[in-house]
Amino acid sequence: MVWLNKLKNWLQWLGLYLWLLSGTIILTINATWLYYINAWSQHLGALVNLSLGRLMTNYFQLLAYLNFPWVRQLKMTDFTDSTSALVHFADVKNLFLLDYVVFIVTSVTTYYFWRRLKRQRQLWRLVLPMQTALWVPSLVAAIMAVNFDQFFIFFHEVLFRNSDWLFDPLLDRIIIVLPDTFFLQCFGLAIIILEWAFAYGLSVGKQALKTLD
Repeated sequence: MVWLNKLKNWLQWLGLYLWLLSGTIILTINATWLYYINAWSQHLGALVNLSLGRLMTNYFQLLAYLNFPWVRQLKMTDFTDSTSALVHFADVKNLFLLDYVVFIVTSVTTYYFWRRLKRQRQLWRLVLPMQTALWVPSLVAAIMAVNFDQFFIFFHEVLFRNSDWLFDPLLDRIIIVLPDTFFLQCFGLAIIILEWAFAYGLSVGKQALKTLD
């Protein structure tokens, strides 16, 4: 049926976009080198009387909790968390795990979709979707540049059902070593990765067009 084929085609493109987005998120949240640079350059450890190495140990413990489903409790060597902070980190963990599931599922669908396009010599079809997608990261970057604080608040209000993401530094010292500038750089890194991915897809499509001539 025609409508079924259109739906299948739409879902395949959606799967490709979700694969790129979820992969970008995975690369960004695990960019421990970026946090190290921030911790070193901003002397974040000194703010909580920790050495750089000790601070990184705590950061790895936080990431282990957020990334791995078998790590059920958040335990950091030098930080304790309030009930609301634990709820927030649990919410973040659920989002991380959801992202991994999306990436795994769409990896399969994208593999077969890409293979079909290549086999049928239709990789040129990437051109328009990738050209269109290229504008999205740039638009997000422009919005962030205008007012990152407001963007950051809106981002949390969309993703989280409560206000537990509003930490009290007196109760949850971990927020002292997770400055807004670090999250700004995380968004910047994600935008760069996603922009590169769309540009690469566009170049593949354009190269495929040349082979048709």
